[in-house]
Parts: sequence; structure tokens; C-alpha cells
Amino acid sequence: MLERGLASTRVADIARATNVSGGLIHYHFATKDDLITEMLRSTSDSEVQRLREIVAEPGTAVQRLDRVLRFYIPASRSDQSWILWLDAWAVGVREEHVRTILLELEGSWIEILGQVISEGVTSGEFACDDPVGSAERIDGMLDGLVVRYTLHTGNMSRSRLLHHARVAAAREVGLDLSAFSAEPTEAS
Repeated sequence: MLERGLASTRVADIARATNVSGGLIHYHFATKDDLITEMLRSTSDSEVQRLREIVAEPGTAVQRLDRVLRFYIPASRSDQSWILWLDAWAVGVREEHVRTILLELEGSWIEILGQVISEGVTSGEFACDDPVGSAERIDGMLDGLVVRYTLHTGNMSRSRLLHHARVAAAREVGLDLSAFSAEPTEAS
């Protein structure tokens, strides 16, 4: 699916790539849409679980926020997960089964980020009147920058993308950007 895209991949392509028969695939999945739905749901569930683990690690609210930002940003322009999600966004415009999973993933991401911001407000590290609104804005900004980073080779480095993410997050939660300065810039 990463080579051909979600819309162009056939069950026969999947069978060939996984070295199983098309009949076996159809035994477990009635349609290609069912297979894609299960694959995307599994990928989404894994990513949300990893995000929850990152948030649960010890540290200040600033450290936890920074870990979330670094997790969200692709490791490289060829990051397989992000290529999958970019393709899913295109397919999700027309395919409800894909759109549903994308909305669930986005909802989980915003909920977890909003939780980090709320806990930062409670601890006095952040000043933010609307943690969920801030999470939505950070999410939207990151999505746009990641698309630009992934599609426009050479236009923006990963470190510049992280800098933009930190600037936006700092503004949203009432931090000075220097609060992130001691944090490492590599992804978790």
C-alpha cells in the first residue's frame, strides 16, 4: 500500500507482497475496504498507544509537551507512517471508512494533547484559557507543516519544523520559547 497507495493497491498486490493467497486474504476480509480499515485502525491504535506511553513518562508539563511534539513530527521525509496518513487523508475525502478512522485518530491526538496542556495549567507551568482549542490549533498547524515538510524536499528541515512547532506551542500555552531550549531536538 505504501508503494501503490491505498486507492491503487489491489488485493492481489497485497497477496503477492505478503506471500499468501488472495483467497486467504478474502477469507479474513470480505473486501479490500475491510482490509484497509483494519490496517489503518491497527496503525492508529498503535500510534495512540505510543502517544499515551510518551505522555505517561515522568517529567514536567513542558517536557511532556515537547515529547508529544517530537513524536508527532516525522523522523524523515520518507517516514512510512506519515506517507500512509497523507495517503489516507486523500482517500478519506471520498471514503467514509477511512475518514472515520482519521477522525478518531485526530480526536485521540487532540484529547491527549489537551490533557497535557490542562495538566500544565493545573501545575502552574502553562497559562491557557482553552486547552482543547490550543490542542486543535497545534494539531492543525503541525498537520500543515508536516505536509509541507514531506512533500517539498529541501524546503524545510526537520529541526526547523520542530522549531516552528515549539514556537506555536509556546504561544498557545503562555511559555517563553526558551523553556524548550534544554530539551533535545531528536524524536523519541
